Amino acid sequence: MKPIHPDALALARNAEGLYLSAYLCPAGVPTIGYGHTAGVKMGQRITASQAENYLLEDMTAAAAQVDKLVKVPLTDRQRGALASFVMNLGQGSLASSTLLRLLNAKASAESVADQFPRWVYATVNGVKTELPGLVKRRAAERALFLTP
Repeated sequence: MKPIHPDALALARNAEGLYLSAYLCPAGVPTIGYGHTAGVKMGQRITASQAENYLLEDMTAAAAQVDKLVKVPLTDRQRGALASFVMNLGQGSLASSTLLRLLNAKASAESVADQFPRWVYATVNGVKTELPGLVKRRAAERALFLTP
């Protein structure tokens, strides 16, 4: 398995922020570290080192999903941008996306990247809501995807 590009790890760290105590994300999911959700319980605490390990595990798992879904060559930064997307939204979101369809159809990088800003909504209290943090994250993923 190829390593995750350092720029993608930095993007995820910046987008998620570091939380050493479990909290509920805007979608109501218990979260800890840099956006880690698997098996997290409210009241849980971790170290910064554990948070970094969770991030590497989560991004590696997300990149493995990207590798399964994408049928065209990617740069390391494109793969990293897509891994950040999958880490945040899940494999199913990428699998069902116009972004993936365009990418696998060999559309221009620009037209593929223009799909990132469509993914800035979360359901909050039963209402589809644009979240400023997702707007910022998708813009960073778009920029990373387009960086040579």
